[in-house]
Amino acid sequence: MRATLAGAATLAPSLAHGGATEPEPQPLVNPAKPMPETVTADEIKTLLKLEPNTTYGFVRETYASDLSIAPGGLPAPFASGRPLGSALSFMVTPDAPVKLHRIRCEQLYHYYLGDPIEVLLLRENGDSELVIVGPNIVGGHMLQLFIPGNTFHTARVTGKRRWFLGASTQWPGVVVRDRDVEFGDMEQLAGKYPEAAADIRKFPEPGEK
Repeated sequence: MRATLAGAATLAPSLAHGGATEPEPQPLVNPAKPMPETVTADEIKTLLKLEPNTTYGFVRETYASDLSIAPGGLPAPFASGRPLGSALSFMVTPDAPVKLHRIRCEQLYHYYLGDPIEVLLLRENGDSELVIVGPNIVGGHMLQLFIPGNTFHTARVTGKRRWFLGASTQWPGVVVRDRDVEFGDMEQLAGKYPEAAADIRKFPEPGEK
């Protein structure tokens, strides 16, 4: 098997070949070609084959587990059986935010590249919270954000208002988006979460930071 660590530049001499040195493995990345600061959202969308999505801005579904939970192995609404998990890559731009919605499954947002996003969470117990998912962990950003199932949420890009690239992993896996995804009624939720009403109404307008 080929070495999987880019830092494993050399291997010890092989005793099986009379001390001959194994071929030097090729690095998995090209250090002479770093990520350019001027990379654009359109370039990344093309490289990752991200497509416009009604919920997440631009999306590509990247994984669905081959292992499944058998029918009856989970309570409703998952009783018909599900893959163990699923994943997607997504990009948020000023004109393509994460729409106000919820999914039945638990999920984890991951930060990869670009500017941060502000995420507005409307929890089932009536609490609300604004969280920033981004690279500045010293400043309080989160690299990963857990979103419980049935939590209404929306997100918008902040910073220089260019683009955010991240991922969402879900468990159990999302299989029928028309059934698993529910869009939120802005005014109805503003009444249910009065302390967050102003934020609910101004999302998904681009952030000012």
